[in-house]
Amino acid sequence: VQLQASGGGLVQAGGSLRLYCAASGRTLSRYVMAWFRQAPGKERELVATIRWDEGNTYYADSAKGRFAIARDNAKQSVYLQMNSLKPEDTAVYSCAAKVLGAASYDLWGQGTQVTVSS
Repeated sequence: VQLQASGGGLVQAGGSLRLYCAASGRTLSRYVMAWFRQAPGKERELVATIRWDEGNTYYADSAKGRFAIARDNAKQSVYLQMNSLKPEDTAVYSCAAKVLGAASYDLWGQGTQVTVSS
């Protein structure tokens, strides 16, 4: 599976952005998809996950109520809708995938920069 992330940019605080992660190479029915982010000087943080087959989602506390992860089966894509953005959301966002049951994410797309100005 190859992952291609896009959709980052510069937005004012309170604004919205949608990130996209297009997957290719094989079907994703046995995968968990995720968005991570890493701000300068900070550790990488898991933001949200979605199980491809059932659609079950998980959100970090920092994302609950503001972000939404979703999948598009036809396009083999995962989206991260980010609303009410804050300056502390500024980071490089990356999409990742792992096979169901795997301990860690081993498939990564390139990062996309999200910058939220105050």
